[in-house]
Amino acid sequence: MIKVGITQGDPNGIGMELILRTFAEESIYKYCIPVLYASPKIFGYYKKALEFEQPMYNLVKSAQDAVQGKLNMVISSEDTFEVQMGQSSELAGKEALKSLDAALNDMHHLDALVTAPLDKSTVAPHAPDFTGHTGYIANYLKAENHAMFLVSDELRVALATEHVPVAALGKSLNTDIIINKLHVMYNSLREDFGITKPRIAVLGLNPHAGDNGLLGKEEIEIIKPAIKTIFDQGKFVYGPYSADSFFGSGQYKSFDAVLAMYHDQGLIPFKTFAFFDGVNYTAGLPVVRTSPDHGTAYDLVGKGTAETISFRAAIFEAIKIVKNRLQFVDDYKNPLPYAELRRERFRIDF
Repeated sequence: MIKVGITQGDPNGIGMELILRTFAEESIYKYCIPVLYASPKIFGYYKKALEFEQPMYNLVKSAQDAVQGKLNMVISSEDTFEVQMGQSSELAGKEALKSLDAALNDMHHLDALVTAPLDKSTVAPHAPDFTGHTGYIANYLKAENHAMFLVSDELRVALATEHVPVAALGKSLNTDIIINKLHVMYNSLREDFGITKPRIAVLGLNPHAGDNGLLGKEEIEIIKPAIKTIFDQGKFVYGPYSADSFFGSGQYKSFDAVLAMYHDQGLIPFKTFAFFDGVNYTAGLPVVRTSPDHGTAYDLVGKGTAETISFRAAIFEAIKIVKNRLQFVDDYKNPLPYAELRRERFRIDF
């Protein structure tokens, strides 16, 4: 059974409601041992407000003590906090950060981590340079090369730059960044998704992929050299493609993944195709981390109408990736002893 850590996210956001609705159903305990990092007071508030009888939680000091068949809880905070459903506040951001930190400190007892949505603007005052889960977790784990990877059954999109203002894109992009992202994507597609020879498409930065330099030089000076470097290593990487026609014509269906140059270039088509079941995955980390592909949904909190599909998909995607990694290690471990055995068995002496 795979141990999956769950953060509570913004306590005024949709996270706790999704957690309660997901783990109120017994069927999910067949697939993992969930460990929730949360405030019991916040958990109790939502349970009462939403009139839930289940789930009950099993209090543990760490994931090491978690048991099967129950929602285990590690207390992330015992501070008094007044829940204000749907309201953004710095105190809520502080509680969300405590939950995330508690989970990260316990990662050596977990197989995967699923993070509920938080509000970056309310967390930032409590964590310098905080721009989102991806960078914060990568910094904690000292993972220099990583990528935000949006995945669904229909489409996988990684980002060359993440939460960067559009005005700063030109200065934030260079050939080395694209090369590193492509390496992370390639390795992730093989190890995490079981694709032996991945095909990766790279989008251009400018309209019409620069139109041979007429609408910008980044494709010629930055993107194409990166693609050539990776292609010359024997990897199937192609582009740069004009983003509008690439998605509009369905060309994306010929590839296992797409590298977009910036946030909206990749997320707009992805959320168009996979708004409800999309998963945000951080590729390149030593641990498996996923999250639902949506935000705090302040406008839906407490109404019981929010879809749990993306949150559930994040849990099951994490489980699947853990298993794929184990299978990859098993498939590619040293084959020589087996080869020697076969030669010994089938040797013919003349």
